[in-house]
Amino acid sequence: MSGAPITFDDGAAYEHGMGRWSRLAGDAFLDWLALPRGLAWLDVGCGNGAFTERIVERVAPASVDAIDPSEGQLDYARAQPLAGKVCYRQGDARALPFGDAAFDVATMALVVFFVPDPAQGVSEMVRVVRPGGTVAAYLWDMYGGGLPHAALGLALRDLGVPPPRPPSVEISKPDALRALWRDAGLGAVEMREICVQRRFENFEELWTASAANLRDTLARLSGADVERVRSKMRERLPAADARGRITHGARANAIRGRVPG
Repeated sequence: MSGAPITFDDGAAYEHGMGRWSRLAGDAFLDWLALPRGLAWLDVGCGNGAFTERIVERVAPASVDAIDPSEGQLDYARAQPLAGKVCYRQGDARALPFGDAAFDVATMALVVFFVPDPAQGVSEMVRVVRPGGTVAAYLWDMYGGGLPHAALGLALRDLGVPPPRPPSVEISKPDALRALWRDAGLGAVEMREICVQRRFENFEELWTASAANLRDTLARLSGADVERVRSKMRERLPAADARGRITHGARANAIRGRVPG
């Protein structure tokens, strides 16, 4: 049984629920890539720009282009302080509006499993990256419980309410992700696990951040059912410290490969 489709059209809501998590994982991802300064970057599925801004801030790129299908997300990204250093445009990962070999690096941050045809999306990244360039991504370990709001998702399932899943969720399995990169003709394919943690001041702060990711699902529940979900989520969380703070983790799989030639 599957839940409702997942859409991301509200950049502010995405920031509240996932933005900080994306930056935490993105920083570890960029450290792992350890690419030279002065490269031309493309961020595919940039959303509200949470990861795109980390490229600007941390790797001294020559240029950054970013693409996303949602104008709502892009409006948020274009209003951020670093937007002047990024060329944001609307578009589809499966048909990138760029010429061949236009970039040194193409990335997807928490996006691959949202692309209805992941193989086409990766193929397009390969096409627009020069020979010897890098195609890389990171995505939450869905089957390994790596989602930041996994505890909430499991609490919903306990009540028979399936949370929404990405259309290509199978790609979050490491073997499937590795095969996707290799089938695209990429060489020197490598993977690593990224683990990140956040400390929340109390359960309410963690609940609010988690609920922002599943607000449409929760909106369809009665008040009593929401309270039952909250109770079951509490049971699945790490114990709070003496001040009521909760340290909560998430886990992603990262992958990179080199364009042949």
